[in-house]
Amino acid sequence: MSRFTKALEFVPAVERPDRLADSGRFLVFSGDQAVLMAGTVTCLWTPSQIQAYALDSQVQETMMLGYWQGVPIQVLRLAEGQELSGVQHLPLRQALLGSDALLQGLLARAAQLLRWAQDHRFCSRCGAPLQDSATERLRCCHACHLDFYPRINPCVIVLVHRGPYMLLAQGQRFPRPFLSCLAGFVEAGESVEEAIHREIHEEVGIYVQNLYYVDSQPWPFPHSLMLGFEAEYLSGDLQPDGREIVRAEWVHAQAVVDTAPPGSIAHRLIERHRLRFAHTD
Repeated sequence: MSRFTKALEFVPAVERPDRLADSGRFLVFSGDQAVLMAGTVTCLWTPSQIQAYALDSQVQETMMLGYWQGVPIQVLRLAEGQELSGVQHLPLRQALLGSDALLQGLLARAAQLLRWAQDHRFCSRCGAPLQDSATERLRCCHACHLDFYPRINPCVIVLVHRGPYMLLAQGQRFPRPFLSCLAGFVEAGESVEEAIHREIHEEVGIYVQNLYYVDSQPWPFPHSLMLGFEAEYLSGDLQPDGREIVRAEWVHAQAVVDTAPPGSIAHRLIERHRLRFAHTD
């Protein structure tokens, strides 16, 4: 089953239960970390596991995420700094990259919504407390009637190719040194295509053509939606800007280099190009 078919089996929902449900599954967070049972790789908890580890006594906030195959999925946010036995706390990025497509989507959605809820407790216009809507995913100000929807920042990520060669770069803020695709945020008033041309020229000084949309991925750092493209090299010499990009080079499709980790859209774009030239010398 493809990850797109799985996505169709998830139905978002906003109605929050009055208590922890007797059935369903839970995603558990403590701050920006995902909480897992020790020795496991799945982030989904059952009600009996929640009770066995006494997590219900540590819950500060609950949120209804939706239904997957008819099963309710809820998000629990625990009090930070609590010492809990038998559990492990994983940084969100590590939990995401270690999950399959379904769990990755659920984790990304849950993390973004938790951050949005924590950052939108009061109205930015008048300062009044915000209230959750009972019918849709928004927080509203009853004093000045301003609505706050979850924030989503569109980003472009592009694999530039030149025959069997692909343009890979090392970003200044990468958590560790590796090569990946060029990426950047779409600015106000800018189309996705304009953002691609601008970002590539700003970061490495070249021009591209023949943009082709490939894939997308929600990326909760903190509220991004990554739009994945391929683009064909047109002209110009590589000149990393030295601020966002510290290294950029043309890499053959079959070259062995340290690239973006599995689970990321950058990895999928790179592997797609490698498969295209699997038998090219």
